[in-house]
Amino acid sequence: MTKTVIITGATQGIGKATAILFARNGYNIVLAARQKERLEATASEIRALGREALAISTDVRDPGQIKNLVEKSLTHFGHIDVLINNASIFFLGPVEESSLSDWHQVIDTNLWGYIYTIHALLPYFLERGKGTIVNVSSIGGLDPIPFQIPYTTSKYAVTGLTKALRAELSPKGVRVCGIYPSFIRTRLMERALFRGKDEEMVRKRYQLIDRAFHSPLLEKPEDVAKAIWQAVKYQQSDVLVGTAKFWTTAFHLFPGLMKSIVRQVFGMRERYSDQ
Repeated sequence: MTKTVIITGATQGIGKATAILFARNGYNIVLAARQKERLEATASEIRALGREALAISTDVRDPGQIKNLVEKSLTHFGHIDVLINNASIFFLGPVEESSLSDWHQVIDTNLWGYIYTIHALLPYFLERGKGTIVNVSSIGGLDPIPFQIPYTTSKYAVTGLTKALRAELSPKGVRVCGIYPSFIRTRLMERALFRGKDEEMVRKRYQLIDRAFHSPLLEKPEDVAKAIWQAVKYQQSDVLVGTAKFWTTAFHLFPGLMKSIVRQVFGMRERYSDQ
């Protein structure tokens, strides 16, 4: 029987690369994201590989839409084997410049979006006695990164969610894996929030990240997709992707130095920019 995977945030970056890789390895794919046209474009690529793809426009912040996603997936394919939670919003700026709306956008997508899919699908996995949940977290879910506080808060929560779920669900046949990339060359800029004391600082932060995401030194979405595939195939628990291993080691060995460096890079000396 052909296995089926649901992937959120599936229209670009890590989500799209993961969908293509799983299709090449024989899976049928359920693609979930908000942008219907991009979903259908990715679905067409998967069908060209000879696999079946179901594109369902879904806002992961809405539990009703998540319920619809799971029900349509089960109706169409008859079974679901893997859930990959990937939809995410990035934030960069001083915490005092983040509005409650910013917090809600980040937390509702990066954390509640994961909780909603798990809550909707878990009864099916438990009844079946098997299933795999993959939560894409971040290096920001392992180490305290200044000037990304709403984002790192959400990712720390995802890390805790992942580890606690694994501890409880593994005896029941449900495997849970956490994926921890560093910065990845993706189209993250489309769904990122940049904040600062004025428009000039917001623009500079945008340019900083835009330059970084065009660097050949960063991993590609395909690198994360490969890590996800191997985690599912070999039943791995936690996977640090590429340079994430270096960064988390550096944070643990030299916490004061690393925090100072990151404050200088992402803070951009904003506090003193008018002097």
